[in-house]
Amino acid sequence: MPADALIDTGAILALLDKDDRWHESCVDAFQQLRLPLLTSEAVLTELFHLVGDSQKEMEAAWKFVRSGALVVGAIDHEELPQLHALMSRYWDRPMDFADATLAYLAKRESLSVILTVDQGDFATYRIEGKRQFRVLPVRRP
Repeated sequence: MPADALIDTGAILALLDKDDRWHESCVDAFQQLRLPLLTSEAVLTELFHLVGDSQKEMEAAWKFVRSGALVVGAIDHEELPQLHALMSRYWDRPMDFADATLAYLAKRESLSVILTVDQGDFATYRIEGKRQFRVLPVRRP
């Protein structure tokens, strides 16, 4: 099943952590989206790095990842120059690798909706240099 939207690391963390200031806003937005949401291996790498040494948080992250809520978009070696170009274009932000993977997947998969707490970054990034992301959640904490 193809995805209709992307999801970033911070939004996943907010969904999993009831104490996160973005939790309620992300849960509300998440419930309005059709699953699965598209993400990248880089996002999962960030996720598992940020849950850190807590086995409880690591298990909660795995439960979410394996729940069917996400699908991981593979990026091949031949596509890496396009990520490099994105990171170079947004050097002044700067765009990190995980964000570059999501911006690239948005272009490749013709998606523009993203669930993220990096509101400023994704409001600045453009898909194919033109189209804006529709950044969710709309309601900010």
